[in-house]
Amino acid sequence: MHQSNRIETIGFDADDTLWHNERVFRLTHARFAELLAEHGEPSHLGARLEAAERRNLGQYGFGVKGFVLSMIETALDVTDDRVPASVIRQLIEAGQEMLSHPIELLPHARETVEALASRHTLLLITKGDLLDQERKLAQSGLGELFDGVEIVSDKTPDIYRGIFARHGLAAERVAMVGNSVRSDVVPVIEAGGWGIHCPHETTWSYERHDAPIDSPRFREIGDLSALPALVESL
Repeated sequence: MHQSNRIETIGFDADDTLWHNERVFRLTHARFAELLAEHGEPSHLGARLEAAERRNLGQYGFGVKGFVLSMIETALDVTDDRVPASVIRQLIEAGQEMLSHPIELLPHARETVEALASRHTLLLITKGDLLDQERKLAQSGLGELFDGVEIVSDKTPDIYRGIFARHGLAAERVAMVGNSVRSDVVPVIEAGGWGIHCPHETTWSYERHDAPIDSPRFREIGDLSALPALVESL
C-alpha cells in the first residue's frame, strides 16, 4: 500500500470535501426562516440560529441532531416560548429529511480516491453524528477504498495526534485534505502533518480561518483532480 515518496497516508475530510453537505444545511436554514418569518427578518433569524449552534457545540457536537435542537431552542427564544407545536414538528421533520438526504459526490471525488487508494493508505476523518456519517459513507460507494474511518467529536491537534498514534503513523508522512482551513488544515499542521485546502463553494462560517500561508506544509488545490499530482510532488 505504501510507496517510497514522502507522503504515505492521506486523510480525507468527508462533508463538502467528498460530497455536498453545507448546502443541505443552508436549505434548512431557509426553511427555518420561513417558518418563523413573523418573528424576524431572515438575516436576524439566521444570526440567532448560528449563535445557538456555536453556543451548543460543546454539548451537542457537530451534526444534524445538534442543529435540530438549536433550531428548536432558537424558535422558543424568538417567540418567548410561544412557538406553535406544529412549527416544532416541522423543524423535527426538516431534520429527519436532512438525515435521509441522498449523497451527491463532488466532482473528481471518486476517481481521485480510487487513484490514490492503490498507492497510499487512506483514512476518512470526519466530524458529525456517528450514524449519519456512517450512512453517508455507505451511500457514497467509497467506503471500501479507505483503510480506516475516524468519526470524531472535533478536529484538534491532539485529536489528530491520537489518530496518528492509533494507526502507527509518522506525522510528517501524513497529508490531510479538506474544505475547512480551521478543521482540516491548521490543526494537522500543528500536529506535524501536511494540510491541503480544497475549497468548497459553501463553507459554514464557523469553519473559516486564515490560511497558514507561511507554513511550508500548507498547500491549496482548486479541486480534487489536482490532489494526486500534488501528493506526488511533496
